[in-house]
Amino acid sequence: MTSTAPTQPDPTATTTTTTTTTAAVPDGAALSLEVAGRFVDALAARDFDLLAGTLADGVHFRALLPSRVLDLDGADAVRSRFARWFGGAERWEVVEAVVGEVGGRIHLGWRVRLTDPDIGEGPLLVEQQVYANAGTDGRLSDVALLCTGYRPERS
Repeated sequence: MTSTAPTQPDPTATTTTTTTTTAAVPDGAALSLEVAGRFVDALAARDFDLLAGTLADGVHFRALLPSRVLDLDGADAVRSRFARWFGGAERWEVVEAVVGEVGGRIHLGWRVRLTDPDIGEGPLLVEQQVYANAGTDGRLSDVALLCTGYRPERS
């Protein structure tokens, strides 16, 4: 069972993250959960090069987005996509994140609060859930992402 603990927004902070792993991990999965945690930490820091380093070179990345399905191959293509989605935000805060395991697959999830006038007015929320396999070196190799899209934050 995976647990999450949302963090309280700090108006002076640009990033708040909580990474949680499962208590019981199948043999050989610990390294993959560590890599998944580095992925979430890289995302929180918006360090897209570090994020790409957690992905297998030949990663296959599929994303179900509100307006379309995205299909990418290669860590560089995935890095570019995350930079496009989140690189231009003026304010950036990971308000919740989780790393765990479900049926032998790695699970990552995060909720982000951001402001980006190129996307919309005011604070926006984005939540993404990822399920991934790990390659022999522990890096994420087959990644499926589900995204809410940019949603206006309700007061």
